[in-house]
Amino acid sequence: MSLVPAGVVPGASRASNFTAALAAPAPRVPLPALRDELRLLPAAANADGSPAWMVHDPVVNRFFRIGWLDFELLLRWGGASADEAAAAVCAETLLHADAADVAGLLAFLSQHSLLKADTPQAVDRLRQRAAQQQRSPLEWLLHNYLFFRVPLLRPQRWLVGVLALVGWVYTRTAACAVAGLGAVGVFLAARQWETFSSTFVDHLSWSGLAGYLVALAVAKALHELAHALTATRYGVRVAHMGVAFLVMFPMLYTDTSESWKLARARQRLAIASAGIVAELALALLATLGWSLAPEGPVKSALFFLATTSWLLTLAVNASPFMRFDGYFIVMDWFDFPNLHERSGAMARAWLRRTLLGWREADPERLAGRGNAVLIAFALATWLYRLTVFLGIALLVYHYFFKLLGIALMAVELVWFIGRPVATELRAWHARRSETRTSRRVGAWLLAATVLGALLVPWHGAVHGPGWLHAHQQQVLYAPIAGRLVARPQAGPVQAGQTLFALVSPELGLSGQRAQGQADARSQELLGLAGLEGGEERRTQVQSQRDKFSAEARLYDFETARLQLAAPFAGVLADIDPQLEAGVWVQPRQPLATVFDPAHWVVEAFIDEADIGRVRAGQSARVHTGAHGTATLHGKVVEVDTNRTAVLPHAMLDAHAGGPVATLTPAAAERRGEALAPRDSLYRVKIALDSAPSTVRMSLGRVVIGADGQAWLPMVAKRAAAVLVRESGF
Repeated sequence: MSLVPAGVVPGASRASNFTAALAAPAPRVPLPALRDELRLLPAAANADGSPAWMVHDPVVNRFFRIGWLDFELLLRWGGASADEAAAAVCAETLLHADAADVAGLLAFLSQHSLLKADTPQAVDRLRQRAAQQQRSPLEWLLHNYLFFRVPLLRPQRWLVGVLALVGWVYTRTAACAVAGLGAVGVFLAARQWETFSSTFVDHLSWSGLAGYLVALAVAKALHELAHALTATRYGVRVAHMGVAFLVMFPMLYTDTSESWKLARARQRLAIASAGIVAELALALLATLGWSLAPEGPVKSALFFLATTSWLLTLAVNASPFMRFDGYFIVMDWFDFPNLHERSGAMARAWLRRTLLGWREADPERLAGRGNAVLIAFALATWLYRLTVFLGIALLVYHYFFKLLGIALMAVELVWFIGRPVATELRAWHARRSETRTSRRVGAWLLAATVLGALLVPWHGAVHGPGWLHAHQQQVLYAPIAGRLVARPQAGPVQAGQTLFALVSPELGLSGQRAQGQADARSQELLGLAGLEGGEERRTQVQSQRDKFSAEARLYDFETARLQLAAPFAGVLADIDPQLEAGVWVQPRQPLATVFDPAHWVVEAFIDEADIGRVRAGQSARVHTGAHGTATLHGKVVEVDTNRTAVLPHAMLDAHAGGPVATLTPAAAERRGEALAPRDSLYRVKIALDSAPSTVRMSLGRVVIGADGQAWLPMVAKRAAAVLVRESGF
């Protein structure tokens, strides 16, 4: 923490020489003593090259960074008054110090309880401060339920022994070996990338999830061990290791807070980055092992280690916006302590100047564009944390039972999002007199403009993906297995025109056999005429004749079905290129498509929230082509009242490159629906005014000129719907 003077003591008013001569000399007041257990440690030089030091408070294990002037004042602190300490610095060094510098340092030391409480007044002040900082059990629970740590062991003794055994991993030879082997592993995995990616999908199951969790535990254990061993290597004591709970999810941690004792930022950087480096090395070696290992449990375990290390290390730990490894790496890389606090203070000052017109000075001045970079980093951090905290709020809502989930979500939103915003707004209100009149007027005008934009129903168009096809189209299938007599030619056809002639020798033979049996029974009936006592036999034979006649008619009907005719006048297209005369066709095998090229429709799929604004008769535009360059016009003719359960064509499926997200095959199988949309979509049928330039089915983007709707009522309506839906217990 940089030591910045907390305030400046106003200088005494200058009196005349006559008054000064008559005034009595001011009593000498010595500076309060520092605590005996404080330690002063050397630190890396500041960005301007001036020396710096660290003040270590071992009671709370906190480190405070001070500059050259503060150091010189502390050297002359004991027993001297403020004027004497400042005068000694001016006389014995090249620095200039005055009473204001001493007062600022004194305020900082008092604020952080670094002074010795050797008077009753000082003890009372400490008691009051402790009482103010004391939290009730409820406040502690609300603040710490999302994250708390449980120390499990003090590993310093055995870390020294382990380091003696694995010290070779810190050599350049080991680093080059891991990099070389990792490069070979990545090259081999890239050559079988399809197998690697399909392995990831194949392991998305309960057993695969168990494997990932085990791999995660191994990778994170290695991660924390790397932090601890690297800290021990540089002489930093690892106070304890244990388990931290983040939103009730357990994760290992290592306490390396004493790394601030190190004067060299490069050493602190090595400690902060050791975990990520270890996980990346594990991922590289595991990738090589996966490429070389035979199929089996070992190969699966190596795959888990490779993918878990790659994904989580880069996606989570490397982020500098939260207090993970990436944050400390950035601080140590640029030797810039307290990055979040200092950038946040810089951004708040910038907002106050920009939005309110205050004469707010920057807390510090950095070289070059350092201030602008800090402000941009703070804004990105706030946006990132807002997203994370909103996600955590939803997570705790769904993690616990509903009533407790609502309470914890409210605490999350109020404590981590509402409280900082409210604090800043209170500061704005307290200093509202400093706000320029022009900024106030501008703020009201901006608020009115935004409110008007939210209330004006300008949001009229409804968008959605569409499937463009002929109004009349039918796919021709073979009803039963048969041999193709002749292959038709693509082109115009008339209604009732035979397109595919199929024959089935087995069907014909069965029909002939049934007809022969029926004829035989008819001849037998003629022979029974006039015979005495033949009535009973006649009834039996007649029943058999009728049965075989029915079978013969059935076979004739099936034979007739093998003659596939055009259901309407149109165009024959999409003929199976494998079809030739003499080829056997399987049942339900698509042979070709007949469509009417004169009339075309589009089946659009609209989100549930917008379907209420769409009705028959509204105009619509359909953008087709690779970049939506072709535009077709039409009108809405039909709006479904029930959500779409199954997509009408596979080209709409996102798994096949289409625009509609569908359920995974396993989820669709559980629901018994193929191509089931993931979201609640409603079908809207649009009749086009003219046929497209290419007479083929295609996809397009549909824009319907629906009724206008304002943003604010729409959002309020959706929020109310969610509230009503989630209000049931």
